[in-house]
Amino acid sequence: MQIQSEYLLLPANRAFITFTIAGAFILNVMPWGRVTYVPDFLALVLVFWNVHQPRKVGIGIAFLFGLLMDVHDAALLGEHALAYSLLSYGAISLHRRVPWFKAPGQMLHVLPLFLLAQTSILLVRMAVGAPFPGWGYFQSSLTSTLLWPVADLLLFAPQRRSIERDDNRPL
Repeated sequence: MQIQSEYLLLPANRAFITFTIAGAFILNVMPWGRVTYVPDFLALVLVFWNVHQPRKVGIGIAFLFGLLMDVHDAALLGEHALAYSLLSYGAISLHRRVPWFKAPGQMLHVLPLFLLAQTSILLVRMAVGAPFPGWGYFQSSLTSTLLWPVADLLLFAPQRRSIERDDNRPL
């Protein structure tokens, strides 16, 4: 008999979703300095929850946290809000397609979303007179994409339940 490593998912707990989004926001506001390859943790978590729980996390939450990021970065008010709103819209529009793929296929789907969000921020900054920062600016999108399987593993961990029921385990 073959042992399957599939899981049944429990419903997502709203408190856990809130905790992960707040934790990602805290990671985003850490003083990383001018390191270009630091991923946008908030964008990663927002895309994850918009793909897997689009009714619980939507564009409004993304807009609100985008405004908070704008205030923290002392950036032009609305540039992160626009980027995260576009990111959420794209993730919600792909929410039925992405879960059908394994991790590499999912990563190919979310990479354009991260690039779109970063490009929108860049275009807003360039529209008000900032110079082009170079192609290294997009390293954050690549590292966010590379963290997608880790986010999948960590954010689904409380929801996973083994197929084989065991009376000694709580789940």
